[in-house]
Amino acid sequence: MAFPKITDARELSDEQLSEEIFTVKKKLFQLRLQKATRQLEKPHEFRHARHRLAQLLTVEGERKRAAAQNN
Repeated sequence: MAFPKITDARELSDEQLSEEIFTVKKKLFQLRLQKATRQLEKPHEFRHARHRLAQLLTVEGERKRAAAQNN
């Protein structure tokens, strides 16, 4: 399965971006819980979720810096 593209994250609105960040953080928590209880079937989902979270946080940071620079 291929990693999601950062262009997809850049197309999201600010509200959608924050919702997606919350969703990915929740998914990472669930994956950690599954790992701790030895119920994790797809360990590659950790890497995909962390990669997606990094992309989303990068886009969020870019937007905050751009807004601060414009003010």
